[in-house]
Parts: sequence; C-alpha cells; structure tokens
Amino acid sequence: MKKTSSHFHTPDFVRQVKNFLVYIFNLDEGKAEEEHTIEDINKGVVFRGTNLWVLICAIFIASIGLNVNSTAVIIGAMLISPLMGPIMGLGLGIGIFDMELIRKALKNLSIAMVISVITSTIYFLITPLSDAQTEILARTTPTLWDVMIALFGGFAGIIASTRAEKGNAIPGVAIATALMPPLCTAGYGLATSQWNFFFGAFYLFFINCVFITLATVVIVRYLGYTPKQYVDDRTGLRVRYTVAVVAIATMLPSVVIAYNVVQRSLFERKARNFLEREMNYSTTQIISQQLVYKPDTSRIVVTCIGQTLDSSRISYLSQRLPVYGLNKTNLIIRQNYNELNAKSIQELNQQLRTGILEDLYRKNEDVIRDKNARISLLEDEVLRYRTLNSQSADIGKELKIQHPGLAEFSLSSSPVYNLETMKPDTAFLAYARFSRRPTTAEIKRIEEWLKVRTKTQKLRLVMQ
Repeated sequence: MKKTSSHFHTPDFVRQVKNFLVYIFNLDEGKAEEEHTIEDINKGVVFRGTNLWVLICAIFIASIGLNVNSTAVIIGAMLISPLMGPIMGLGLGIGIFDMELIRKALKNLSIAMVISVITSTIYFLITPLSDAQTEILARTTPTLWDVMIALFGGFAGIIASTRAEKGNAIPGVAIATALMPPLCTAGYGLATSQWNFFFGAFYLFFINCVFITLATVVIVRYLGYTPKQYVDDRTGLRVRYTVAVVAIATMLPSVVIAYNVVQRSLFERKARNFLEREMNYSTTQIISQQLVYKPDTSRIVVTCIGQTLDSSRISYLSQRLPVYGLNKTNLIIRQNYNELNAKSIQELNQQLRTGILEDLYRKNEDVIRDKNARISLLEDEVLRYRTLNSQSADIGKELKIQHPGLAEFSLSSSPVYNLETMKPDTAFLAYARFSRRPTTAEIKRIEEWLKVRTKTQKLRLVMQ
C-alpha cells in the first residue's frame, strides 16, 4: 500500500524560511545612492570652521557635565558632538580601499582628539571643583560592555548613514558609544596629573574608535560598495596592500582588547562572587576592596576592620580561590587596624554618623602610616565624642547658672560641607532655648564662653 504524499516538503519549507529572513533583514531596501552616502560621510570627516567650533563648545559642555556629575548635560553634549564623522570616514576608506579618505580621516580624527583634550584640560585647570565625580570615574575603566556598545553602535551608525531617510539613529549612536566623555576625562587626568585617569579614558576612546571602524568596514563590504578605481593596476594593487596593512594595524588590537576586557570582566565577577560568599562575616567588615587583573598573577586586596582573621582562616580563604576559577590570584588581606569586636562596631555605629570610620581612615591615610597611630586616632575620636555627650548636661547646668532663662540646651558634633568646594569639615553645634531671648551682646558672650568651655573655635550657636 502506497503512502499518501504529503503537501509539506522540507526543502520547500527551508527555502521559504530563508526567503522570509532575507526579505525582513534586507539592507538594500531604502538604501541611498552609493555616491550620496560617500559624499555625506566625506563631509563629516573634515574638522574646520563650523565643525571645529561645535566640537569645542560640546567639549566644554561635556566637561561641565562631568564636573557637576550631571548625566543630562553630558547627553546634551554628545548630541551635538561631530566626533563620529572621521571614525566612520576611516571605516568607509578601509572598506572601499580609498587611501586618500583614510589619510584625511586619520588626520582629522587626530586634530579632533588633540583639540578635545586641550579644551577639557583648560576647563579642568580653571574650574574650582576638582573632585572626581562618578561620571568621571565611569570613563576610566573599560569593560566588555563598552566593547559591545561600540561594535553594535557602529553597526547602527553606518546602517543609518547608508539610508535614503537618515532618521534619528546617528544622535542615538553618539550617545550610546559616548565618544566625547572619555576625551574630557583624559583632559581631567592631565589637569590633575592623574595619569591612570588619562590612560584609562584614552583606552576607552580607542576601543570605541576601533570597534566603530570595524563595524563600518563590515557593513560597507556587505553592501558591496564599489572599491575605488586607480589609473593603472600597479597603483591600485599598491593601494590595496597599503589599505590592508592599515586595516590589520587598526583591527588587530581589537582582538587583543576584546580578549583582555573579557578576561578582566570575568575575573572581577568571580572575585566579587568569592568575596560575597566566603568573606561575609558578622564580626569583620570589608571597608574597601581592590581587584587587580593581570594575565600572569591577579590580586584581590581587601581592607578589613573588626575581629582579626587569623592565619589559618586566611590560608583557608586562599585555598578556596580555585573553586571560584581564580587559579592565578593572590588574596591580600589588610587588617589589624583595630581590635574591635561586633559589640564595639555596633556601639560606634550608634554614636558616630554613618561612614565616619571610613572617612577617618581615608582622611588620615597619607599622614598616619603606622597602624598603632591609626588605632590611637580612632580611640581619641571615639573618646572625644563620648566626652562631648557626657559634658553636654554639665555645660548646660553651668550656662543656666549664668542665664536663668535657659530652658533647653544640647551640644553635638556634626559634619558640615562647603557647598562651593564640597569639602567636609566638622563643627560643634550648640542649641539653646531661652524663656526670654537674650540680647545680641549676651548671645555673643554666650557663644564665646562656649568656645572657651569646649576648647574649640568650630562652634556655632543656634538660638530659639
């Protein structure tokens, strides 16, 4: 008995799926004329006149945004930045073997980089705000995600540039790939002589340039753009060899960069996982951690306070590193800053404001090198706070004898920030409420008496 033939044929189904995928992913539909695309990209390559002034203004805006930690200002600067032009021009030149376009793109990209760094350096030299905000710190350590953003951002940028209707993809690519903030951060590093900021930011900018260029080359070759023709075959062949060398020299670092960034990202993820699971103690707290990746020997450096970890515990933790894939990693634990137990830590947290312990260590890190000096400093600070609280009632009684109208009194220490420099300081606040408000002269005498009584000039009297 013959089997009934089915209307469903596997080869036909595969062909239909293939045709459908080709249809929906087709880049030829809506494509602009090749000559128009090349002309538009060529125009964006040159940095002079309007483009140059727009770049300088955008750099100033981005530097201010980084300085005041404003994401909205930084985004606004990236929207008006013309930095994408020479990078896409470089990718197009490599894709169509146009040596002249490659030279022009590299020249103008170098000009843009130098002017951007000089402009941002000038700003950070004259600004009164010198602290590195989170927006600056985010541009000093490239990650795997930066590589992926640059690559897919480059794809989106060149695809949008080859369309007859440009749409709004280019501004989005400029924001996503963030070409300008790394150059501004490099200027900050120069202005403040922090070379790790300078090189880290330039590394991020180089990653963006390389992977946007790579994406541009891939799409240009995929769309089948016509290679530039030369008068004789020998010249054309020489140009092709030269372009090939330039392309390899430009793209080869991308492999190394991508590998190193991936390895470092994996190391940091494993290291954080190790710290969260293996060093989560109730009596010992990690106040800082430093993850240093190196291909040969990486390091995890943690600074602890609280109960001291003995040598057997540290040895056990080191033996646990391979379990988390951290085979070539050394664990360094810095401790013995104090001998505080869990009860002491809790007591300090109740009496001192959040983070005062870490602030004390950071503030005195350069001045106090010896661990015993750190312990002595911390004990003095705790004793001073306790003494201040215990003396508050006594000082209030003494003041009431002098001014019977005193109804309430308290004395406390509080952090005070200068809103122009954002530098912290500590001030003593005396609060007093009188049944009858004293005269201005009496208030002045009370404040001077309190400064002498508390032995500090950083005292401020609050009256009610």
